[in-house]
Amino acid sequence: RKHTVNLDSKTTNVRVEPFALEMGIKFELHVTISGTTINVTEIPELSIPDDWVRDKLELHFCKPERGGGEIENVEYDKMSRRAVITFLRAE
Repeated sequence: RKHTVNLDSKTTNVRVEPFALEMGIKFELHVTISGTTINVTEIPELSIPDDWVRDKLELHFCKPERGGGEIENVEYDKMSRRAVITFLRAE
């Protein structure tokens, strides 16, 4: 639990304490599939940066167990609460 850390020729003692992480955000998406693109609508308004929303969408739809694949591009429009995800191949 106790550790000594050396920083720039100075030493300090620190103590590690467990802490609870906040639960992730869970939401429902509506998807339309066409060739190599899917349209995602009704994305909820989230209090996270737009880049994070794009990353979350990419991580969700790239997983093979969800029928996903390698993603070429994610276009996200916060105002319309929509995204267009383009895959490298139709899968």
